[in-house]
Amino acid sequence: MSNRFIPHTEEDISAMLEKIGVKSVDELFADIPSEVIFKEEYDIPSAMSEIELRNHFKELASKNDTLVVFGGNGVYDHYAPSVIPHLLERSEFYTAYTPYQPEISQGTLQYIFEYQSMICELTGMETTNASMYDGATAAAETIFMMVASAKKKNRVLLSATLPEHVLKVAKTYARFHGVDVTEIPEKDGVTDLEAMKGALGSGDVAGVILPAPNRYGVIEDFTGVADDIHSVKALMGMYVDPSTLAVLRSPAEWGADIACGDGQTLGMPMQFGGPYLGFLSCRQSLIRKMPGRVVGATTDASGKRCYVLTLQAREQHIRREKATSNICSNQSLMALYATIYISLMGEKGLREVNVLSADGAHYLYNRLIETGRFRPVFNRPFLKEFVVETDLDIKKVNAYLLEKGVMGGVDLGNSRVMFAVTEKRTKEEIDNLVTLMLEA
Repeated sequence: MSNRFIPHTEEDISAMLEKIGVKSVDELFADIPSEVIFKEEYDIPSAMSEIELRNHFKELASKNDTLVVFGGNGVYDHYAPSVIPHLLERSEFYTAYTPYQPEISQGTLQYIFEYQSMICELTGMETTNASMYDGATAAAETIFMMVASAKKKNRVLLSATLPEHVLKVAKTYARFHGVDVTEIPEKDGVTDLEAMKGALGSGDVAGVILPAPNRYGVIEDFTGVADDIHSVKALMGMYVDPSTLAVLRSPAEWGADIACGDGQTLGMPMQFGGPYLGFLSCRQSLIRKMPGRVVGATTDASGKRCYVLTLQAREQHIRREKATSNICSNQSLMALYATIYISLMGEKGLREVNVLSADGAHYLYNRLIETGRFRPVFNRPFLKEFVVETDLDIKKVNAYLLEKGVMGGVDLGNSRVMFAVTEKRTKEEIDNLVTLMLEA
């Protein structure tokens, strides 16, 4: 066989090519520019013994630098109890796949049910899916829920103070689904609510998505906004940091219909960008428009409590192209991570995470302003992340900090830099950051 690592015979390949009307595999991929096709031999190392392989990976791991992190911008260095990986990597969890057969999947179904219950408690929503790939894709699916729930409305408003990567992903998804997305401009670091009201007056808006906290770490005031949105029969969505919901007003309390966001702040390691967890919650009336798995509790023939996948008619394995949900795989392993984290931390622990983070962030903010080298940008409330202005060369400063084992703030351009402080940062680390920045 020419493709000895692919389990298809020559006869299989010929039959498939004939079925789709092409003569060869090369013809099948003819649209791919030749200059991007790799034409050399793959540099695959020879086999190693177990001890050689362990030493090889130790050598690779030694190249990683463990930094003291003051960056944020959507990914935060929160503490994760050490017991989580020991539970998460149990074989019955680690190898589990889609729980279509409830009679052999009760453990997986139960932890998904518990996850849904916990996210509902945090957001104040009535139902939650399990789950999405990350926060950005959850926001994109929120857009589609809004349009699917509206009558002949195809426009969704997104606040410009949503995280930048969320805006980019959401716009990309919307573009290829034929949905019109309009940004609500920002004003002094928050959503321009007057501009939002003006856009709502067009009569073609299916929904609005607002952030909490926003891309600058600011906690925005959305008092009365739900009434403005609902008055034109549109839906209100919120992109939220679930960790902060232990101390901030929940989406339900703001009057939102849908809540989405990234669960990375629920103790998940930064891990070079993933895997993370997208969550999506909504009011009960919207559940049939929500993508992803939904696990329900019921009783079996013996009257014992058990768990099942419910509302499966929304999914593509039943309705195919007419499905609401085209998610056949999900992040349930990461949903389990969030479930264990929330269970271990509890209400008291989650509140303490935010209190320590807020104390540290405000301490760093005050220290920076006191130096005279940094100036306030937004006179707004913040929790664990904030923006300041400086005449220092941020690129030069951050390069110096890296040499000292510290990840500095995020360079926003225009002399602005954004810092994040979590419960892991000590007073000594914060003082050291300020000293190093002034040295640089």
